[in-house]
Amino acid sequence: MSGFRSTLASVSRVFLWLAVSCGSSLSSVAAEEVKAGPAVSYYREVRPIFQERCQGCHQPAKAQGKFVITSFAKILEGADGETVVLPGKPGESLLVEEITPEDGKASMPKGGEPLSPAEIELISRWIAEGAKDDSPALERREYSMDNPPVYKAVPVLTALDYSPDGTLLAVAGYHEVLLHHSDGSGIAARLVGLSERIESLAFSPDGKSLAVTGGVQGQSGEVQIWDVTEIPAALSEGTPAARSAGRKLRVSVPVTYDTLYGVSWSPDSKLVAFGCADSSVRAIEAGSGKEVLFQGAHGDWVLGTAFSVDASHLVSVSRDRTLKLIKVDTQQFIDNITSITPGALKGGLMAVDCHPKKDELLVGGADGVPKIYRMHREKKRTIGDDFNLIQKFDAVPGRIFSTEFDRDGTQIVTGSSFNNTGEVRVYKIEESKLLWKVEMPGAIYSVTFSPDGKTAAACGFEGVVILLDAEVGSITKRFVPVPIERLARSF
Repeated sequence: MSGFRSTLASVSRVFLWLAVSCGSSLSSVAAEEVKAGPAVSYYREVRPIFQERCQGCHQPAKAQGKFVITSFAKILEGADGETVVLPGKPGESLLVEEITPEDGKASMPKGGEPLSPAEIELISRWIAEGAKDDSPALERREYSMDNPPVYKAVPVLTALDYSPDGTLLAVAGYHEVLLHHSDGSGIAARLVGLSERIESLAFSPDGKSLAVTGGVQGQSGEVQIWDVTEIPAALSEGTPAARSAGRKLRVSVPVTYDTLYGVSWSPDSKLVAFGCADSSVRAIEAGSGKEVLFQGAHGDWVLGTAFSVDASHLVSVSRDRTLKLIKVDTQQFIDNITSITPGALKGGLMAVDCHPKKDELLVGGADGVPKIYRMHREKKRTIGDDFNLIQKFDAVPGRIFSTEFDRDGTQIVTGSSFNNTGEVRVYKIEESKLLWKVEMPGAIYSVTFSPDGKTAAACGFEGVVILLDAEVGSITKRFVPVPIERLARSF
């Protein structure tokens, strides 16, 4: 937190405003008196405010003003040697000064809407009551670039993606994204953030950034934007920890109260879209984190998004069985691209990708059938039609969790799950021809092609990244992407 200051005049202005805005009960807190009634809970009441309004800037990966608000100990530690919270003394606590508006504006959250009077009163009461930490022991763990997760066993892997230049392979871990050398030869960097669970990730088309969505289930969602290429020369030959320090978290945006899904980039690398468990589709500016699109036309979780070739439109897939078209500049819902006839679609849709050269959409979901749809309707809808469907492929066993075009748009890859096993398939789009399929011992949750089209990468429940020859399907490498203290089984 930057710009902390403490003067008698400023403190007086703070509590004059609080008294006017919040009434006599807040005035009593300003006088260091604790309001009668149940004590304010840091864990249940104060911490959620910090999560929603403050942690985007004040977290270990992006400690603006050298102030971290993600742990109780760091809050008491303060910023730049200054104490921010004085237990029992809200009138002398700089945190209260920074969050309190003056002439309608507050120093914090920087550039955002001020906290509400009720939120400020709650934080002030918590400090007046002694600023106590009532967090459960398990919630007091904190991970950072200097203190990355320690793995005792392989985690389930939910997402992976190649950098556009083909040098890196990003893999979702626990509280982090691991950047691997694309040949599987080792970890290049570890990007440790707030989100406990990473649901999706994608490199920007220009290769400079990595977008990540995830969060804490049932509590919070987060979008992260990392700078991933600008590494000081002095760090380029260092250890993974040193190289990680050269990759910076540029944007962290808290969104909704559940994990986020299906991240995608606009072709110009300016916008990032994602889906939410509250049934909404959203997009933000990659540079600032400002929300520029919100659409609530879906009726269930939104699990995948993709931009049109010219970025004028956004499509989304959901557990509600629909593929929807949205106009970006107006945020307007345009069309259900898939059929809306009852029974025409068997189960929800989980993955979508846009053809690299034209507005055609590859989708996959619970029915296990990869399909390609045209984005824009050329004919008036009639009852029972599925007119936008261009092509479908042989069904895979179970449900498709991930599917993608190759860079030339001539092949597709799918990853699926059925009865605790998985399968990776590659199809030639011409003639809907199956080139090969490989069965896996665990569900496959993410698949992707390398930029040169020579390799297909897959991961999932087994916790292993599998690299396959994209031409014939032979496995060229299998590796555990996370450092583990002791492996319980061999791979």
